[in-house]
Amino acid sequence: MTATLIENRPLIALTMGDAAGIGPEVLLKAVLDPELQTLYRPLIVGHPAVMQRALNSMGRKLTLKSVDYPQQALAVADGEVACWNPCRDEVADVPLGANDGRAGRAAYDCLVAAAHAALRGEVDGITTAPLSKAALRLAGLHYPGHTEILAEVCGVKEFGMMLYLPRGEFVKSPYGLGVVHTTLHTSIRSVPDLLTPAGIAEKIRLMHDFMRRVGSSQPRVAVCALNPHAGEEGLFGDEESRLIRPAVEACRVDGIDAFGPFPTDTLMRRAVYGEFDGVVAMYHDQGHIALKLIAFDRAVNVTLGLPIIRTSPSHGTAFDIAGQNKASADGMREAIRVAALLSRHPSC
Repeated sequence: MTATLIENRPLIALTMGDAAGIGPEVLLKAVLDPELQTLYRPLIVGHPAVMQRALNSMGRKLTLKSVDYPQQALAVADGEVACWNPCRDEVADVPLGANDGRAGRAAYDCLVAAAHAALRGEVDGITTAPLSKAALRLAGLHYPGHTEILAEVCGVKEFGMMLYLPRGEFVKSPYGLGVVHTTLHTSIRSVPDLLTPAGIAEKIRLMHDFMRRVGSSQPRVAVCALNPHAGEEGLFGDEESRLIRPAVEACRVDGIDAFGPFPTDTLMRRAVYGEFDGVVAMYHDQGHIALKLIAFDRAVNVTLGLPIIRTSPSHGTAFDIAGQNKASADGMREAIRVAALLSRHPSC
């Protein structure tokens, strides 16, 4: 029996992220939001002492019910929230506001535990609070971030990081707007050498499949150029004709409504106004800057290509305001909403 069958509310595992940052705070603010409580059942994955410290700093009360395995969360009483702890006790002593290897290890352990629970069908999806890549390194864990850890745990080679904005005041497409990145956590200098027609086509297909899951029967996917003015017929580079256009054409042969490559500065405006449902960017900041500029607190990070559902807010650990009850939980709330939505539409 999967968690989804209980009260028709999916069980979403919420990882605490970096214990020294704002992750525990935004997680708890979202859990305490009464509007969200009708959409899902929460399972906090983290150390209870860390979560209690965050509650104390917020001046809020919540009964954390320790559980030994995820599906015990389905039996907690009203007014309680299940807390599953895969962390070492040492993380309870991590000071706020600075990178610490103990926090990096705990964030990793929570993420891996939640991912395995999702793979086993014990939870319907996971929403992750932000972790620190520097803290991961201090723990001896050399991963660029959540996405690569999850891909390894799930054993997938084709995956992508997407920012997604649901339809609303910022996005006019009836299905929202997704932006997936062909390359991810790498230097700008390395991007041209990492681009291939096959890799770009893979991201087009991932975007197409995701937008079908959220309701579009025939998604319109636009692809960014790499160079200014889409290369200006080769004057500023030939990656558009040599790498990007062949990927677009291959996907069109497969029946996908793919378009481009287009100059990114005008493409993102066209997409926001509803001409396209999804955009494939060539590198991290090409997609991130545009979406974060128009809707920083609503952009949701979704990992594509996994056999599980994973979402997260698009912000980081914000060490400078950790423990001060200043962090906005809007991004975490939106991430939980999207995880709950996807759990009800697991396939196209």
